[in-house]
Amino acid sequence: MARIVKKPEERRREIIETARDFFNERGHDSVTMQDIMERLGIAKGTIYHYFTSKEQLLEAVVEEITDAEFRRTRDFLEGDRCRGLPALEKLRLLLTEANMSAGNEGILESLHHPDNALMHSRELGRYLLKLAPLFEDVVRQGCAEGVFSTEHPLEASEFILAATQFLTDMGFYPWDGTDLARRAAAFPALLEAQLRAPKGSFDFLLPPPGSVPNA
Repeated sequence: MARIVKKPEERRREIIETARDFFNERGHDSVTMQDIMERLGIAKGTIYHYFTSKEQLLEAVVEEITDAEFRRTRDFLEGDRCRGLPALEKLRLLLTEANMSAGNEGILESLHHPDNALMHSRELGRYLLKLAPLFEDVVRQGCAEGVFSTEHPLEASEFILAATQFLTDMGFYPWDGTDLARRAAAFPALLEAQLRAPKGSFDFLLPPPGSVPNA
């Protein structure tokens, strides 16, 4: 039987997709490079040509998740559902429906391992830089509509993403549910102040009544 020769980018993507499935099924620590090689039927030299370690492969998988979230968000904003919507409604949809962890729980949990702390922070930063320009477009629209007012739409967008992704990541910070709920309760008011939005604009982000302890 003739050996199937694939284009480098096709082979690389195949390795990433297979690793993604394995990491979600078993967790990063329980998967070996040998497992991936056997699933794909490739030689050791092939997989190590693309990825010199399992950690490098994990980082490539997480980068692909971020890229997929960027494409999803871009297509969502350009799609029929968002066409003609005011900026505040677009931002509401972005903040309430974004869920990068869906289907990737095993992989993202692997980032919480102490050995992956540097990778975790690097990928959170990459996510912020990649997605912020999409949010910036919505903030600029809101400024044009008169509902927002900021001289720094990109930086405001970076703040929004940092708050929603970094400050709610309990694997990144040693916070418990009480800490998280307290910060979540403050977020709508902070966001309103950042964008100079009308009071109550972001009350949809408030946690359920009774879930935040008294100070």
